[in-house]
Amino acid sequence: MRVVAAIALSLCLALQASAQTAATRMEGNTVMPTMEDIRATAPALEKYGKDVLLGDLWKRPGLSARDRSIATVAALIARDQTVELPYYLSLALDNDVKPSEISEIITHLAFYTGWANAMDAIPAARDVFRGRNIGADQLPLASGPQLPLDEAAEKQRATRVGEQFGQVTPSLVQYTTDVLFRDLWLRPALAPRDRSLVTVSALIATGQVAQITYHLNRAMDNGLTREEAGEMLGHLAFYAGWPNAFSAAPVVKDVVEKRAH
Repeated sequence: MRVVAAIALSLCLALQASAQTAATRMEGNTVMPTMEDIRATAPALEKYGKDVLLGDLWKRPGLSARDRSIATVAALIARDQTVELPYYLSLALDNDVKPSEISEIITHLAFYTGWANAMDAIPAARDVFRGRNIGADQLPLASGPQLPLDEAAEKQRATRVGEQFGQVTPSLVQYTTDVLFRDLWLRPALAPRDRSLVTVSALIATGQVAQITYHLNRAMDNGLTREEAGEMLGHLAFYAGWPNAFSAAPVVKDVVEKRAH
């Protein structure tokens, strides 16, 4: 109940507090609109924000508030939508996402949604971190001990990708193995389940349906449940749009049904 109350208060403040817009002003970005701005421009949008987002979506039990924050931040970065990013980064911290995890989410998404999108997320995270006195001592090291690698599974993946694309794009195959799966995915500052949640959320948010099957299976191998996968899809419809959610729905359905047998 305390978490739900915190979410309700935070979302309400996002709509009501004009003071918060000052904190969202960054170079190259506009300002997150206040409740008064929304009401004066699109009163129905204000109503949906209060009744559906605040009144229902963030309270649903199928996905924790922490997971909803991770999925939302991933979707905003993936879509390069930085106006609301400071607010949702702050909400993520309130929902027990660690500064080190936010740092790692940004780094991870540089590879899955493009370097420029990660760069665009930096000013928002910088300002939020400064406002909360979050320093370098709370962020992950650039390099260090890694999580253990499943050598057999990685060899199988690398062999399959190499056979498919090695003759066409050896650089892509090499970087995928050496940088992503033998380095990025083994960084301990973001748990494998959360890293998978970030990846699948970004793929859904950007309409990259061809990549969802592999990464959703990996996410469920890493602990994401069937209920959480379905709830994530419903949640992301609000932040990435209904067409992207419904484009991903058949793929998610196929993965879930095949794993049930």
